[in-house]
Amino acid sequence: MGISDVIASFLQDSLEEAENGVLEIQRSDLAQRFNCVPSQINYVMSTRFSPERGYIVESRRGGNGYIRITRVRVDRQTLLMHVINSLGDRVDLPSARAILSNLVQSGALGEDVGQALLAAVGDKALGAVPRESRDSVRADIMKQVLILQV
Repeated sequence: MGISDVIASFLQDSLEEAENGVLEIQRSDLAQRFNCVPSQINYVMSTRFSPERGYIVESRRGGNGYIRITRVRVDRQTLLMHVINSLGDRVDLPSARAILSNLVQSGALGEDVGQALLAAVGDKALGAVPRESRDSVRADIMKQVLILQV
């Protein structure tokens, strides 16, 4: 089990024990507890506690920086709309892969749709698109397909 898994497991356990499904914890305390750099904490937050997985993460950086994780339950349509609205103008391939994986794991997308969409936004499919434009085209494709899923 890697350090990311250990941190995620600790946070999940702590969240289950927290009142009202809200956990607030100091980023520096977490990094010190697991003897890791703060960027490792950021990685865990972005990959394991994303909106697609049913979490809202608020973060304040700096000396007294904290992380507040809230577990939320949303229906499929609300989740898809949140993802569509949060995509932005550009999405790199690793982010697209993570978003689609999270949507499939949460049940918001079928595995076949997730795989087809990943193939459609992959670098092979976008080979004729100039590299500097691929992230923008990828975001547009993802938005349009996800809108059809709503």
